[in-house]
Amino acid sequence: MQQQLTQFTSFFNAEELYRHVQKKNPNIGIATVYRFLKTREDQGELHSFICNRKTIYSTNKNNHCHFVCEKCGIVQHIPAKNLDFLSKSIAGEVCHVQIDVTGVCKDCLGGKRD
Repeated sequence: MQQQLTQFTSFFNAEELYRHVQKKNPNIGIATVYRFLKTREDQGELHSFICNRKTIYSTNKNNHCHFVCEKCGIVQHIPAKNLDFLSKSIAGEVCHVQIDVTGVCKDCLGGKRD
């Protein structure tokens, strides 16, 4: 399953990984995929966030923001530089920063997506 995980270069959900893994191992169950993802997240190999009531996973471990289009659901990484101000304003250690921004993408605004 680790090999299939490395083939995702963008966002994915558990069902997508499950379908991908099932091609090579048809006996695998969805619960195994969820346990695998939870373990990898606990180990810091990936992170998750909620988008349109679904858990989305990403292997991008750098501090970053997500832009989620409210019309088509596309998710984009936005590099988040200069977030040092957060650690200065929090009494404790910042381990990870995740910021989600929602709106309408340029394609939906321009009528290129329905």
